[in-house]
Order: sequence, then structure tokens, then C-alpha cells
Amino acid sequence: MHCLISLGKQQNMAQVVRLIKGESAYWINNNDILPEKMAWQDDYFAVSVSESQVPKVLAYICNQTIHHTRQTFAEEVEEFLGKYGFQRTDGK
Repeated sequence: MHCLISLGKQQNMAQVVRLIKGESAYWINNNDILPEKMAWQDDYFAVSVSESQVPKVLAYICNQTIHHTRQTFAEEVEEFLGKYGFQRTDGK
């Protein structure tokens, strides 16, 4: 799942992610959306973007279905890590 979020002064990423995961799982499970109980994985990934890049990031998020017909999620992660110099911290 991709989200573009503007944090308030009193918010931090961990709080926002906890709320998104908790509220969405609660809603999905109470509305029998899935045949099994929905549960999020423990970790998440977040990066900040400059105000000038918001339209580009929003377009990227809106075009995920089309985007992933050309490139798998795993391929995208590897490309992203290489392009921006990020390193994995989970040992993979």
C-alpha cells in the first residue's frame, strides 16, 4: 500500500502508521471483506518528499496497477534501493 501523508506538527510516522494499520484492519475484519482475518505485517517503509515532488508522487501512487504490469514489486524495490542509495536493514 502506498500513502502520501502530510504530518501535523504533533504527529510522527509511527503514530500515523499505527492508526492506519489499526483502523483499516478493524474495518476490514468487522465488515467481512476477506475470508480470513486481516493482519498487517509488522514493518513499513517511509521516505519524505519535497513539496515540489508531491504531484509526481501522487501520479505514481494513482498509477500503481499499470506500473506493476511492467515491473514487479521486488524489481521496483531493488531499483529504488540502488537509485537512491538506501540499504536494507533486515539482512535481506
